[in-house]
Amino acid sequence: MFTRNWPRHLLCLSLSLPLGSALACGPDFPMRLLDNRGQSLAELPEGNFSFEISRLGHAIKGLKNVTAGADYSDETDAVALRDQAEQAGLSAEQQVLVKHLRGLTDARQVETEGAQLPPELRLYLAGAVAFAAGDPALAAGYFKKVLALPAEQRASRSTWAAYSLGRALFAMSVEANAAPGLLEQSAKAFEQARQLSIDGFSDPLELGVASLGEEARVVRTAGDWNRAIELYATQNLHGSAVGYTSLKLLMADLMKLPEDQVVELFKGQPVQQLVTASLISRLGWSFGDQPPSEQKMIKLLQNSTRGSLENADRLAAMNYQQGDYASAKAFLEHAGDGGLAWWLRAKLAVREGDKSAAAAAYAKAAQAFPQNESWGERRTPDYDYETLQPKCRVEGESAILALQRGDYLQAFDQLYRSQSIYWFDAATVAERVLTLEELKHYVDTQVPAPPPLSQQDRDNYVPLPVAASLRNLLGRRLLREGHYEEAPAYFDNDGLRHKARLYGEQRLAADSAWWPTRRAAALFNAAWTAREWGMDILGYEMAPDYATFGGNYMLESADLKVGPLVAEDEVKRQQASAAQPDQRYHYRFVATALASKAADNLPHTSQAFAAVLCEASGWNSSLEEQSAIYQRYVKEGPYVEWAADFGHQCPYPDFVNADKRYVTQATDAARSALRPYKTPLQIGSVVVFAAAALLMFKRRRRKAQ
Repeated sequence: MFTRNWPRHLLCLSLSLPLGSALACGPDFPMRLLDNRGQSLAELPEGNFSFEISRLGHAIKGLKNVTAGADYSDETDAVALRDQAEQAGLSAEQQVLVKHLRGLTDARQVETEGAQLPPELRLYLAGAVAFAAGDPALAAGYFKKVLALPAEQRASRSTWAAYSLGRALFAMSVEANAAPGLLEQSAKAFEQARQLSIDGFSDPLELGVASLGEEARVVRTAGDWNRAIELYATQNLHGSAVGYTSLKLLMADLMKLPEDQVVELFKGQPVQQLVTASLISRLGWSFGDQPPSEQKMIKLLQNSTRGSLENADRLAAMNYQQGDYASAKAFLEHAGDGGLAWWLRAKLAVREGDKSAAAAAYAKAAQAFPQNESWGERRTPDYDYETLQPKCRVEGESAILALQRGDYLQAFDQLYRSQSIYWFDAATVAERVLTLEELKHYVDTQVPAPPPLSQQDRDNYVPLPVAASLRNLLGRRLLREGHYEEAPAYFDNDGLRHKARLYGEQRLAADSAWWPTRRAAALFNAAWTAREWGMDILGYEMAPDYATFGGNYMLESADLKVGPLVAEDEVKRQQASAAQPDQRYHYRFVATALASKAADNLPHTSQAFAAVLCEASGWNSSLEEQSAIYQRYVKEGPYVEWAADFGHQCPYPDFVNADKRYVTQATDAARSALRPYKTPLQIGSVVVFAAAALLMFKRRRRKAQ
């Protein structure tokens, strides 16, 4: 049997074994919390670096977020955007001239030939050409001239000039014999660009936000890692992908530093927060052996005693992930009442065996996490995927404890609230743990029918709302358990409701029919409906049918056994609600059982008897059942012309003519029993007839006398 540790492509073999292997390849499968309950409670999933760094920066009031084109990752695109912005608002004549001046290499020639342009345009273009020609000092002089103009004369190029001045000064600072203070001047120029953008000066290239990254590079060069991290984090908060990428690169640089330098940098809170964010997010690795560089950073961070406890919950998370539970517990004493802190307290309580404290901590964690907080998607070690929303994950873990203590409705409600994230777990509890009455009451009181999908939605494979999936699950369960009249109302569309109603009517007709052939006809029609539409109206959402996948795939599932996190009562409930038989496509077996009952109510010499068995033998329940059905026909049924293709070419059963067979079958049986005595009986009948004739003749003679 395949296990999840095997390469994924090997699991594809299970598609060719419809009744065999427990896990098929196919789409990505979401994580199931109930699959390994101990592991679900013990692990702290990796964080999300993007989310973590969003906690580091501070948005700047008045500075607009970027829309598009602010990362300039592609130089060609950046130049195209710049040229487009430079042409905006100009006359046709000016556009031609600006394009011409951009192509020059001599800044002084630009100034001369562009004399007819407004001063801010002419001076800015001269500075840009000088910078492109490799003369940052000359460029800086032109940019300063732009900024020296009266405010009303530089509305379109002020932000541009300040930003470009910062770049020119930074370029000058790296030259040999550079004047001191250039880095500081560069940083101030970028600050000015940001303020000009806030003040409303033209900024079509969103240079106000871009200046954050440029200034971060300046201060990082000056040795101020903490300020650089804050600036990049703020740039990230304002929507620039440059901020996110730069923090990743900055983290990679930190990893390469000697240990003594890292220890010194850990004295700064931003550095410590960045490293912690990276470590708990497993930024440099996912599975397998942890890189030595990260092991080094973890050791240094754990040994640091100067770190701010404002980051205590993240430091506790990092220690918990590394298995240092004592340090995690110590940090949690200073971690406050955030969601992550209470989540960790719940996990530590589980480890210590205090499930009451764990349940209380889980409740506080669920309350503390915002509903919309998301850590993105992750891969589990089994390569399942999980959309990690901490509030939903916390409630899902809490549901494990609720199941263990027998609070089944609470457990289901906590899982169901995740909607599609832990739907597999919620569906398992709904159809295997809750009683039918508990599930129906929950749906009736808390899950109204959502609007049906339009035909366009269905054509575009829009998934059903989870509420509709739950109601379908209930409808199928009602049919399986014989509540034929109630079931149809819970299905989400008219087609399913029609199929469910038809199946129920046939089952009820079979139960009420007093004449055998009518009972047989109803049973056979119910059997055909069960086989044809069984996945839709009878299938289990999860094991063994996996209606959630349309029956196309199945998941590995271990036998549920009583243990530390599984109570005996839950095991009994799951055993009582198991499919009968507990095999994949169980409704096929239901169909053949109904067909067998139909055959029981038919004369064995009738065409209907043979046709019913013929049809049932082709329903692919199992090879054993198919063989048994055929053997029954051979032993009990009549000869029919289509017997050579039994199970494949089957006529519809002739239930009407089957009635006549009740009489002919009895007379045929009597004839068969008397056939060995045919000659004596014939002689005897002649003697009896002759004696009777003689007796009648004598009586007539007496009367005549």
